[in-house]
Amino acid sequence: MEALNDLVRLGKVRYIGASSMFTWQFAKAQAIAEKRGWAKFVSMQNFYNLAYREEEREMNPYCKDSNVALIPWSPLARGTLTHSSQTTRAQTDWFRTMTLPPLVQEANNQIAAAVETIATKHNATKAQICLAWLFAKGVTSPILGISKIEYIDDLAGSWKVKLGDEDIKILEDGYVPRQIWGHS
Repeated sequence: MEALNDLVRLGKVRYIGASSMFTWQFAKAQAIAEKRGWAKFVSMQNFYNLAYREEEREMNPYCKDSNVALIPWSPLARGTLTHSSQTTRAQTDWFRTMTLPPLVQEANNQIAAAVETIATKHNATKAQICLAWLFAKGVTSPILGISKIEYIDDLAGSWKVKLGDEDIKILEDGYVPRQIWGHS
């Protein structure tokens, strides 16, 4: 924390953020910074999306209560929610096969189907629905890994999608709790 504070003090960076850790670790770092008068983290870059909502248990409420911005990575769950599960990539992607046991894969398929239903209802893309859900949950700005420039307009359209309570319920119904992933 002292080294990060030095970067802020020297003007090398304006703000600092943290990524993927347990809430107790983040709270401890914030408390140390507070106690010593150092720069505190202003953002949390965590793994959070419709297919992985474990951050809702502790980290997201802590961040909201502490006025820390949520900027999740992998908001589309590496395409799990926006692409067919029958493609070669979906069936061979190490991320999907290593991190998703069968029960979770089944739940993700149900969530993906709900995303498609809500996308059709709103005349939106599946990616727009996933991002609109994040914004409805208080996310400041998701981190997007865009592989083609033409995706930018599509993703920017997510701000126009306003999900109602029933939409959110449908999107969240298929979720099953899973093992904490992505923390050190």
